[in-house]
Amino acid sequence: MKVRVDGARCRGHTLCAMIASESFELDDVDGHAHAFDDVVPADQHDEVAEAARPRPEQAIQISAEQKGITL
Repeated sequence: MKVRVDGARCRGHTLCAMIASESFELDDVDGHAHAFDDVVPADQHDEVAEAARPRPEQAIQISAEQKGITL
């Protein structure tokens, strides 16, 4: 699984960092989130998927990887 945060859409509500603190961190300046790494470790998939659930901003995009190919 890969994850990306669209900085233009993120409003800094901190929900993603509260749900998946091992995958997201907040910027000290504007409070917007970004992923620690674009490839999510398998043990963090459930938390990242929960954090990416449809929010009004839709700032978090996740994609599945299968045999090295991003879907």
